[in-house]
Amino acid sequence: MQAANVSPEEIARFDKLAARWWDPNGESRPLHDLNPVRADYIAARTNLRDARIVDVGCGGGLLSETLARAGARVTGIDLGQKVIEIAKLHLHESNLSVDYRVQSSAELAAAEPAGFDAVCCMELIEHVPDPAALVADLAALVKPGGRVFMSTLNRTPAAFGAAILGAEYVMRMLPRGTHHYAQFLKPSELGRLLRHAGLELEDVSGLGYNPLTRKAWLSRFTAVNYLLSARKPL
Repeated sequence: MQAANVSPEEIARFDKLAARWWDPNGESRPLHDLNPVRADYIAARTNLRDARIVDVGCGGGLLSETLARAGARVTGIDLGQKVIEIAKLHLHESNLSVDYRVQSSAELAAAEPAGFDAVCCMELIEHVPDPAALVADLAALVKPGGRVFMSTLNRTPAAFGAAILGAEYVMRMLPRGTHHYAQFLKPSELGRLLRHAGLELEDVSGLGYNPLTRKAWLSRFTAVNYLLSARKPL
């Protein structure tokens, strides 16, 4: 475990959710609802067939399995022992092949630099102590010409209202304390981290979500949740 860029409290919080990770009506319900939109965003920007992809902070494997089903060769890494166990168990139901590992992004980047056609990191950067170090790891993992895909929450009053007040306190969709507003990143801030790591920002799209209808969609509105694509130059 890379002590410099992991919060034991965050790992413990998500490990508590492990048993119900694949329950579409459980605490991970928003992840189930957002997953198809995220997967489509990635598929529209990279050829998944036989591509080598790493899902950093894969949790129980929702995105990893979707990408594997589309034909990618997927490695999923997470520092949560219990969520990785759940991800491995679910492969017996899905009959898919994903290489799940309890491993940090820094460890994988050191072992397999420039080893992946695409790198995915969804809803993780707002949970790590050092966002710049994580972005550097993602950049190190992707091949020249490959892409890094990320999603996170914007640091705006709208995001505070939706992700913390709404999701954690009013609707109780997430455990209280899941998010910390000060750790949210504006697209301009994340863009600077990407450029500093040698990546070229290609796209930033808003990710809309209605928890009542459970509908998710891409939009121009980035004030709450957003997706981005960045490319590593050849």
